[in-house]
Amino acid sequence: MLVRDAMSTVVLTIGPAHTLRQAARLMAVRRIGAAVVLDSDTWGVGILTERDILNAIGTGLNPDVETAHDHTTTDVVFATPEWTLEDAASAMVHGGFRHLIVLDGRDPIGIVSVRDIIRCWAPDRATAGAQSALAG
Repeated sequence: MLVRDAMSTVVLTIGPAHTLRQAARLMAVRRIGAAVVLDSDTWGVGILTERDILNAIGTGLNPDVETAHDHTTTDVVFATPEWTLEDAASAMVHGGFRHLIVLDGRDPIGIVSVRDIIRCWAPDRATAGAQSALAG
């Protein structure tokens, strides 16, 4: 199975000036764990995750003042739609992260998460577990 089969194509993109609270609110409404941060003036494409926001707030930073720019990962590993899910999982394990931005050329076209990969690898288990719970 390929990344294109598992990735979400609805990608939340924000700018570097978004506050952490704004980013968190947008992510919460969409029930997602990461946003693509686009900054064409400096570093291009980066990612802001729920963990980045949690770490900032956990160290006492103000989410209404702190911006995405200061908490965005810019040294990003990107996937292509043609990567296998094994390639994506390997990159995540090796890099210690849970989301990959999927690029078509230079443009972000999706995000694949650990949850997306698990959903593809274990669809029968989720169905079987729900059926067992109903039967019991």
